[in-house]
Amino acid sequence: MVKFSIGLSNAIPAALNKGKIYISKSSPQCVLDAYSVQFQNNFSMFLRSRAAEMVAGGRMVLSFMGRSSIDPTTEESCYHWELLAQALMSMVTEGLIEEEKLDSFNAPYYGPCPEELKMEIQKEGSFIIDRLDHFEIDWDGGVEELTSTMSLPLARGQRVAKTIRAVVESMFELHFGRGIMDLLFTRYAQIVDGYLSKNSANYINLVISIIKKH
Repeated sequence: MVKFSIGLSNAIPAALNKGKIYISKSSPQCVLDAYSVQFQNNFSMFLRSRAAEMVAGGRMVLSFMGRSSIDPTTEESCYHWELLAQALMSMVTEGLIEEEKLDSFNAPYYGPCPEELKMEIQKEGSFIIDRLDHFEIDWDGGVEELTSTMSLPLARGQRVAKTIRAVVESMFELHFGRGIMDLLFTRYAQIVDGYLSKNSANYINLVISIIKKH
C-alpha cells in the first residue's frame, strides 16, 4: 500500500477551507489544486527514487486508496473525511475544540484517479504501465466484528471508526490533543452509523503494475 505525506499547511490558508479537513464539495478550486499539485510532486519523486533502485525490466506493483472518477469531490473519494469533519465541528460548537484548530488542519492524504496515475507515470518517464485495475471495498470491510465483552456485533459505524482511528489518531492527537480522541471517534462512529443506515459506501482501491524501461 502506497501512502504519501502531503504538506499543505502553507499551501491552503485556513479560512479558504473553513470547517473542513479535506477536499469537499464546498472547497474552493485553490484547495483542490493544492492537493493535486502536492500529489504530483510526491508521486513523481517516488517514481524517480524507485527507478534509481530498479534494474531495467524490473516490475513494481503498487496499491492505492483512490477514486474511479476524475472529480476529487465525489463521495467515494472523500466522504469519510467529510463525516469526520462533522464530528470535529460538533465539538467546536460545544467549545471542546478551538475553531482555529479545525480550520488549520488539512488531512495529509490524496486519493488519485487512474488518469492522474497514468499522467504522472508517463510524465516521469521511467516506467511503462503493464496493468491498472480498481476494486471496491466496503467502508466496514463487509465482515462483522464481535465486541470483546458481550460477543455482540459492533455497529458498522464503530467498525469504520476503529479503522480510521488506527490510521489517523497519531496526527490528530498532535494537532487537537489526546484528551478529545475517545469522544471524537465515538461521535464519528455515531455519524457514520447514521450515514450507512441510509447509504452504501465503498472505498476505491487502485492496483497498478509498472515495469522499468530498458
